[in-house]
Amino acid sequence: MHAQPSPVPSDNQPGQNSAERDVAFTFVQALAAELSGGKVELPGFPHIVMRVQRVLSDDKTDAARIVRVIGSEPVLATQLIRMANSAALNPGGTTVTDLRAAVTRVGVDTVRSATIAFAMRQLRDAATLRGLEMQLGVLWRHSVQVASLCFVVARRLTSVNADTALLAGLLQGIGRLYILTRASRHRSLFCDASAYQAIEHDWHLSIAAALLENWGIADEIVQAVHESENLERESRGAPGLAEVLVVGTILAEFNGDVSSLDAQIECAKPLQRLRLDRLACEQFLAESAQEVAALRDALG
Repeated sequence: MHAQPSPVPSDNQPGQNSAERDVAFTFVQALAAELSGGKVELPGFPHIVMRVQRVLSDDKTDAARIVRVIGSEPVLATQLIRMANSAALNPGGTTVTDLRAAVTRVGVDTVRSATIAFAMRQLRDAATLRGLEMQLGVLWRHSVQVASLCFVVARRLTSVNADTALLAGLLQGIGRLYILTRASRHRSLFCDASAYQAIEHDWHLSIAAALLENWGIADEIVQAVHESENLERESRGAPGLAEVLVVGTILAEFNGDVSSLDAQIECAKPLQRLRLDRLACEQFLAESAQEVAALRDALG
């Protein structure tokens, strides 16, 4: 189990009154209890996600069984075929029309990515999350941007499997999604944006790691997600998935603020390991823009 942050929120958040602090404290205590209990489940996530995960985690699973499970959810099946035929994942332009061919083409990690994308669309329509469509949309778009950049960073700059990097990038924000769905029951938490962001910052990676462990996601991905904001990370040998995820996350947050990027370059060892200074980052983003856009379109 990964280390947990302190269950005591700050009492000095600007703009917070006593009632808001009480709600934040109770909420953080609940997060701590859920993590300590060892069973973190994402509320409202469609059951098909777990069914697909169980099938893909079974060493005895064959393509026919994967196709049967995915085929039981027509919208997911359609999404997977669309991804298999996308410009990003089908550079040769050969169209597939049946689910078995799509599964064979994209591989296991992209099947997981398609399932996560499908589940996010279902969540955005959930009655229990009504009123949070904007926050869900922002979170999903950011996750897609991180995932797309991780795919391109892995493929162009490292020997890391690009499909695994895409999945890790999508899952990097899963802890934020968990906090948002939990906070939907305590809407007053959204009254103080800085306090909510502090809770999110302190907890989302530990929650993500616990959630992914419960889903049976590969340890390499769980560890990479948990360390995706560790700018001091150092490792031996060739850059791995964790470094790709750190770099993808940094690049996804760059919105033309050169001074902010310079600060990241100064302290982020994964950027340094990939020899990405400011000019190299800007050049990389420009050269990969079309590919990133194609991946965003594929994920929806």
